[in-house]
Amino acid sequence: MEAFWENDPDFISLVTNNRNVYYAAKRLLDILVALLMIMVLSPVMLIAAIAIVIYSPGPVLFVQERVGARRQFHNGCSYWKKVNFKCYKFRTMKVNANPAVHMAYVKALIENDQKQMTILQGEATETRKLIHDSRITRPGAFLRKISLDELPQLWNILRGDMSLVGPRPAIPYEVEMYKPWHRHRFEAQPGLTGLQQVMARCSTDFDQEVQFDIEYIKKQSFWLDIKIILRTPFVVISTKGAH
Repeated sequence: MEAFWENDPDFISLVTNNRNVYYAAKRLLDILVALLMIMVLSPVMLIAAIAIVIYSPGPVLFVQERVGARRQFHNGCSYWKKVNFKCYKFRTMKVNANPAVHMAYVKALIENDQKQMTILQGEATETRKLIHDSRITRPGAFLRKISLDELPQLWNILRGDMSLVGPRPAIPYEVEMYKPWHRHRFEAQPGLTGLQQVMARCSTDFDQEVQFDIEYIKKQSFWLDIKIILRTPFVVISTKGAH
């Protein structure tokens, strides 16, 4: 008899080892740190919201469907299931910006098409990110450079959609372009930061980014999470891999 999940393509893998203590500690850390960051950074988030409205009237937040994963339980076993959720960011683009150029860049990035990435960028660059984007507003460019646009995802963490540490949540059209082995990124909850972000922020090819995510998934522990969290502010301040 087939297991209940074998005919469901959204079930990624069976969790064979019992890590309930780790996941409970990780969840507690997520809640405590997210609450602390919201309290400490609330003045910064207020200033960001005001700047967004002044330079580009419209919604302060950009709500986008993203793909992540959640642990599901059945008959005493746990499984990772791919799920979609609403991800929150500060709006850094003009209202109703066309996503076509980003879709084209993501396709070139996943296929490691250097020529097409250079055409879309307008110049050759080592940064694996669409940096010359006319859709981005003036305050939006600054928010992106120091990752302040991601702060509303603290709400996603409190809701349980995300964790502090894990692979970045993917856009659905990105997932449609994945190679089969890329799906192993969904064997962990998506994170605000992660091993890939602190090791090679937007400075390596897509396959290597996924390999960093898989390495984290294989080695994840409470102390590794702490190390990544502590390293993240220094990476953000350095603006390496950002623009």
